[in-house]
Amino acid sequence: MTPAARISAAIEVMADIDARRRPATDALKDWGLSHRFAGSKDRAAIASLVYDALRRKASAAWVMGENTPRAVVLGMLRLQRGLDVGAIAALCSGDRFAPEPLSGLERERLDKADLSGAPPHVAGDFPDWIEPSLQRLLGDELVPEMQALATRAPLDLRVNTLKVSSREEAHDALPHLNAVETPLSPLGLRIMPGEDGRGPAVQSEPEFLKGWIEIQDEGSQLVALLSGAKPGEQVVDLCAGGGGKTLALAALMENHGQIYATDNDARRLAPIHDRLTRAGVRNVQVRTPRAKADAVTDLDGRMDCVLVDAPCTGVGTWRRNPDAKWRLRPGSLEVRRNEQATVLDRAAGLVKAGGRIVYITCSILPEENDDALSAFLERHKGFSPVSHDDLVGTSGLGFLKNATRRTAYGLQLTPLQTGTDGFFIAVLRRDS
Repeated sequence: MTPAARISAAIEVMADIDARRRPATDALKDWGLSHRFAGSKDRAAIASLVYDALRRKASAAWVMGENTPRAVVLGMLRLQRGLDVGAIAALCSGDRFAPEPLSGLERERLDKADLSGAPPHVAGDFPDWIEPSLQRLLGDELVPEMQALATRAPLDLRVNTLKVSSREEAHDALPHLNAVETPLSPLGLRIMPGEDGRGPAVQSEPEFLKGWIEIQDEGSQLVALLSGAKPGEQVVDLCAGGGGKTLALAALMENHGQIYATDNDARRLAPIHDRLTRAGVRNVQVRTPRAKADAVTDLDGRMDCVLVDAPCTGVGTWRRNPDAKWRLRPGSLEVRRNEQATVLDRAAGLVKAGGRIVYITCSILPEENDDALSAFLERHKGFSPVSHDDLVGTSGLGFLKNATRRTAYGLQLTPLQTGTDGFFIAVLRRDS
């Protein structure tokens, strides 16, 4: 396919997403099935165009003066890809499979492409209804923070210390990936995205298959380290899902002690078994719920640490899932807040005296972070938040004190501040 044909395809996929209000992955899959002549490189390039258009949907529509799929894709080419009017006009020739030629108004709009005077939700490319929430956290840095959340994310890897002696050993085994060490996590390697947004096929690498490395954002690595999990402890990962943080905790604990990994949705646990085997983890017991029955009732009051990787809106992952921000609705936030309250209350029953709850979200909305913990502390008087200094000090990550945003109860990581996804972490200790 020509570059112009790929632009036409991206406009077609964007129209499908708008018309059917469906995830981008579904629309892209259906497009590929109905256009089997398109090769893997074509499909990847089209997906990159679509995701970039979704990242800049509000600002692209603003500069073009309309919110049509064509306008958004053209505006994205100017704002995100940095193409000038001549280059965009060359792609829109009207020839076979190419988009129709630019109108005079489109040329004028693309030539100016000015976001000065745009409201924050346009300049930052996010739904306007969450602006008050974001303002509470970000203040004067609202727009630059949200612009950072609209960029492409790197591919981060966590070196598995159960299989490899050091990050340097893993790095030296993968020179062809052009990875660099992550600036904050002592276990991370980072691969920047290519021009087409694609990364290498890490999961086919021998080192991945041997369990030397796992795909995990640096922010996720950091919050696992901040949990303070130690060898010999008894730990429950209450929302384990596919097991990313379970694996990180097992490595921290050097396979000593016990981790009970569970989730209220048994389907989310499906990948964890193969991942544990590949990583050489021996101290994890997977507890699969049966018929909505609690799988960890026998552990009540016995745990040193309960990790709550809470269900949330996922606002902090918008670099990786840009279509999710346009599908987020106020009702979704309320549902997640109720789920967070439920899982926190369950965690309280599992923690022994002197034990701790480690609360994590991949959100930057205060309602899901400090507000959720404030409500919990009102309901459970026997818990106290661990101070910021103790949170970073006990994990040996004291430098994070100045690298992250402090909130009332925890630490907030953001793409602008830490170069990671938007993770929140706080630790609540049960009175002894």
